Amino acid sequence: MKRELIVLAYLAGTLAYGGTVDDYIQNLAAQAKKQNPSFDGFSAKRGKNIYFSKHIGKRGKEISCASCHTNDPKQPGENIFTGKKIKPLSPSVNPKRFTDVKKIKKWLRRNFKDVYRREGSATEKGDILLFMRSN
Repeated sequence: MKRELIVLAYLAGTLAYGGTVDDYIQNLAAQAKKQNPSFDGFSAKRGKNIYFSKHIGKRGKEISCASCHTNDPKQPGENIFTGKKIKPLSPSVNPKRFTDVKKIKKWLRRNFKDVYRREGSATEKGDILLFMRSN
């Protein structure tokens, strides 16, 4: 009985995680297709480039996503401006990541503005989410 409960809890968590992020990614894909009719899907490779590319960001400092989230999204990071500790981004080691669409939108908007000094496009957001899911 205990084993069945554990399996059911795992499946419920997996389905809840997949549904939330998958719905949001499908919405981003529809936006990307509307913005660019030749859009043919998100790319983890482009997401990786977004994650590691450096830009003059917040406070005029050259930064990338990895500046705070480390070169390995499975590791905890630290905000380079505030010193605040950051839990790992990768859902493979932090299953609470990417379970709340409201938080996903908030942090994508905030982090793109910090690094790129603008909001990310639907394609960029989908690419970075796909990259995170691949880690």
